[in-house]
Amino acid sequence: MPEDIPVTELIRSAMEARKKAYTPYSNYMVGAAVLTNELRIYTGCNIENAAYGPSVCAERTAVFKAVSEGWHRFKAIAVVGSPKGEVISQYAFPCGVCRQVLREFTDPDLFYVIVARSERDYKAYLLKELLPESFGPENLR
Repeated sequence: MPEDIPVTELIRSAMEARKKAYTPYSNYMVGAAVLTNELRIYTGCNIENAAYGPSVCAERTAVFKAVSEGWHRFKAIAVVGSPKGEVISQYAFPCGVCRQVLREFTDPDLFYVIVARSERDYKAYLLKELLPESFGPENLR
């Protein structure tokens, strides 16, 4: 992992974001913190909807917040999740849709996905490991 990625700060930020999750249906709370190439952190939580389809994952909330502020390139994301009221005891991985959204704004050979249970208990993967043979903007040129 590159030294300029503040892993502990990203995980801590994702844990704080998780507290704001709106999950009245699944009761599964997720928080995410994405790091821009300029080392800015944007957070997001999952937000559910009674119609299910309009629900949004924490990872996309964080990315879309950053993009809406003008940031389009990212270095890493930290994700934490577990059922409401429980200690974070499992690794929460981005869903397929979130992986594709991350791919839009990253170099999969350099972008890190950090899944964590705590600031010290985490795993880090390159996006290319989680989304092999991906399709990205360069395929449309």
